[in-house]
Amino acid sequence: MFKKLTIARSAVILALVVVMLGAYTRLKDAGLGCPDWPGCFGKMIVPSTGAHDVTKAWIEMIHRYVAGSLGLLILYLSVIIRNTGRAFVVSLLTLILVGLQATLGMWTVTLGLYPVVVMGHLIGGMAILSCLWWIVILLSPGSGRQLYSNRENSGKLILCSLISFLLLCLQIMLGGWTSATYSSLACSGFPTCNGQWWPEMNWAQAFNLTNTGILNSPGVHLDHAAHVTIQMAHRIGAFVTGIFLLLTGLLIINKTTLNSLRSLGFQLCFLVILQLIIGMCNVIFGLPLWVAVLHNCLAALLLMTLISILVNLNGKINRI
Repeated sequence: MFKKLTIARSAVILALVVVMLGAYTRLKDAGLGCPDWPGCFGKMIVPSTGAHDVTKAWIEMIHRYVAGSLGLLILYLSVIIRNTGRAFVVSLLTLILVGLQATLGMWTVTLGLYPVVVMGHLIGGMAILSCLWWIVILLSPGSGRQLYSNRENSGKLILCSLISFLLLCLQIMLGGWTSATYSSLACSGFPTCNGQWWPEMNWAQAFNLTNTGILNSPGVHLDHAAHVTIQMAHRIGAFVTGIFLLLTGLLIINKTTLNSLRSLGFQLCFLVILQLIIGMCNVIFGLPLWVAVLHNCLAALLLMTLISILVNLNGKINRI
């Protein structure tokens, strides 16, 4: 069991690295560093000469190498935990997600960074990470020995945690859309946007997915008002999601006596506050590279924290 858990934890770490590398690749504008897939200019190693940006090509290929290694590790993990009940079922779901993610990775290149595909690629990475973390929880020794059992409060806590999880997922999707449409810097200044509390916006164009990146669609050029709309929606979503997650964390802290759950409540509150600060820094300082990458990493950690809370509250553990 120790070996299985070690492999699962390694996969989680590698998945988190892939998520951060994906954000780094996007922010370095290296998503098309290699115009073909899965190789780069027809080779599996970046050519050292030619009419291309070697640095961007290597950034893209390193991302592919690490992502491919993660896929193989997940396949190996599925084989060694085939007799572990629920964890094995989750691993099969993860393998399906890996296949979909590979397809999205190919489309990201071949379709020239279509926004919907780019956003889907981010969501796929987060989904794989979430499943792997779920597997780690299920395989962990004693994961079901101290599960929360206060029936009076468990229903309320599960509902709040589930709503928090769904809000966070929606906010991550909105963040992916903001990045995919290059709307991260549409607003200067904070808390105002370009000196206005409610600037001119174009909601119809900003979220018309049919015209901004669906497969086989030519797409359209978003006007400035649409970019501003996407950025403002991300800000509003961050405020609403952040407040709800903070309230959920405080509720868990105040309504539970189980130390492991209280620790997760404190962890949730800390990550939310840090994420809001990092988000503001992105806007105020013009999207610094490593701050923006950290923003993606914290979103992943928030997902993992909420999954841990839900598993502990719900009491559904793996049966070896």
